[in-house]
Amino acid sequence: MLSIVIRGGTVFDGTGKPGCNVDLGIEGERIAAIGDLSRTEAELDVDGSGLAVSPGFIDLHTHSDFTLAADGRAESQVHQGVTTEVIGQCGYSCAPVRRPSDVALMAPGYTDGMIDVDWSTFGQYLDHLERIQLGVNVAAFVGHGTIHRAVLGDALRSADDDELQEMKVLLEESIDGGAYGFSSGLEYWPGSLATPDQLAELASVAAKKDVLYATHVRNRDVFYDIGFGEAISTARAGGARLQISHIQPKHGAPEYAMEHAIKMVESAKSHGVDVAYDVIPHNWSHTKVLAILPQWAQEGGVDVVTARLKDVTQRDRIKRNPKPMWRLVSDGLWERIVLMQSEANRHMVGMNFSEIGERRGQDPYDAALDMLIEEGENMTHLMWTSQSFSESDIQLALSQPDCAVISDTLALSPEGCLKHHIGSLSGYGWAARFLQHYVRDQKVLSLSEGIRRLTSLPAERLGVSDRGVLKIGAKADITVFDAGLITSHCDVVEPRRFATGIAHVLVNGVPSMLNGERTPNDAGQVLRSC
Repeated sequence: MLSIVIRGGTVFDGTGKPGCNVDLGIEGERIAAIGDLSRTEAELDVDGSGLAVSPGFIDLHTHSDFTLAADGRAESQVHQGVTTEVIGQCGYSCAPVRRPSDVALMAPGYTDGMIDVDWSTFGQYLDHLERIQLGVNVAAFVGHGTIHRAVLGDALRSADDDELQEMKVLLEESIDGGAYGFSSGLEYWPGSLATPDQLAELASVAAKKDVLYATHVRNRDVFYDIGFGEAISTARAGGARLQISHIQPKHGAPEYAMEHAIKMVESAKSHGVDVAYDVIPHNWSHTKVLAILPQWAQEGGVDVVTARLKDVTQRDRIKRNPKPMWRLVSDGLWERIVLMQSEANRHMVGMNFSEIGERRGQDPYDAALDMLIEEGENMTHLMWTSQSFSESDIQLALSQPDCAVISDTLALSPEGCLKHHIGSLSGYGWAARFLQHYVRDQKVLSLSEGIRRLTSLPAERLGVSDRGVLKIGAKADITVFDAGLITSHCDVVEPRRFATGIAHVLVNGVPSMLNGERTPNDAGQVLRSC
């Protein structure tokens, strides 16, 4: 007798092969049998009739470092078939830290009072996660920005030689403590302070430990080719495997930027550089409002930044910034920028900044800067989103075999301590939207290939061999869904609606969803690189 048998479904093994009408048997945490199991008894029979049976979806790029520590259920992810998250992206991670207050500055979604920060090293942070009931498996990257802060604090400069050595030691210690990779966010402070030669040295540590280096590149608009070129160069010089995060160019880039970026990647691969990339499956881009400030204006902590924003002369200088992170701002396209998360102005969430400026009777730029002041200690968590990406660029990237699909969001829940949080407009529906829009409706990819992009491809990039595929002996992370009905229901007005079309989800052989309903089970595990 087996623990569970999923009967009557079309099994897609995750490799891109067409589906087969076979049964799937699970014993404990692992897949034990695949084939005709009609005569095999099970403690639990799961009906897969008319449904796709897939490996559990792997989200290769999330920012759930803090939210999983606060509420490990990951409801927004489980409800759309996600069984594994890869956190610690864009240079931000919850560890290593010198003091608990650093977590507040380096962890997206941080809210004071939710958890007791009882760690300093990366291994201790993973120990903390292991004491929590998790709805998904978690693999964690260590962020360059967090390591930089641990060594240099708020200093507005790159590391000197001795400090770089300290950073390399912290990176190696973090990987030895279980970090599955190293990430950088070069468009953000303090990642923007790093030089290419320093990044190459840090990437060499990742290479030595055989973990992935993922980067949010320095620029994706006017100077997109410099940004992507730097990423490839630092990985080549450091000998690291490279993942270019959310590769789609932003507003301000030339129309051919995505095509050129892909050619740059292919050229590097032809010369032996191990490089791949991923996309967010919609045209909305999200970030901190604080990121729009020039580097000099972000230094010094909340009180110092607030004083700058209140000073008329310094505010005018901030607004004259010729190179904001979003060119939409310098182009004055405020109607394409929407408030996504705010504690002080929740009633305006979902409004664009043209509307917000009109409502407040002020210029939209001043409205954004005033709202930063109004957030107080929560300033770093004021979030907005914009229509920055091109649909044709996303489709072009997806047509390439090495392109994975990511959420770039937070694991959340519409109730409990995270009920007011939002990470992006795809937080509750990214995987569903990919399968709905790009696979079913637009037919950019076949269903079997679309499943590969969510399963075995990210597992291979991560270096995990027993997840992301349905084979005997693999961990039983399984998602069963209706390919004809799977749908995302997120929009700017109601971003917290669960996806539909997911029937069953198993994490390590334990049902977290059955017949479209969430179970009380949270069987996720912390995955460590060593």
